[in-house]
Amino acid sequence: MITRPVSRQFRASRLAATVGVCAIVFAVGACAPEISARGNQPKRDLLSEVEAGKQTRAEVAALLGTPSATGTFDNETWYYISARTQQYAVFEREELDRRVVAISFDDAGVVSEVRELDLADGKNVAVVERETPTLGNELGILEQLLGNLGRFEGDNGPGLTQEIPGL
Repeated sequence: MITRPVSRQFRASRLAATVGVCAIVFAVGACAPEISARGNQPKRDLLSEVEAGKQTRAEVAALLGTPSATGTFDNETWYYISARTQQYAVFEREELDRRVVAISFDDAGVVSEVRELDLADGKNVAVVERETPTLGNELGILEQLLGNLGRFEGDNGPGLTQEIPGL
């Protein structure tokens, strides 16, 4: 069997082709969305068992688990919140769907109402972008870095630390 030596040009073009194929595979892989499920999403068959006037808080907790959140001003409403989101590479995460199950209890701790809300029931809230002013000086980066020089004093005098016996 006779073998011919492979030229450098052939090896370089083969290497370039391999690198190009790898780059394309990684680029296509990066374009696939990352889909994430978050929160506590009760199963529909378990949720259908919760009826107004029948279950107590303890029974709902045993059936559905602990809620994601409770009412802000009272403990009479439990919220089970879940969402499904997707994100392409470095772009902003997009919410695909949201499900909120709100279970309200009466004064005796028995279920009074079960509501299911989705993404369409949500409302956008405008966030205020201003900052609260604080008293004091605003230090620059140099002042922050050099501001503590000479402030450290140990028992042995300024700038020195205690010796540890045995070292």
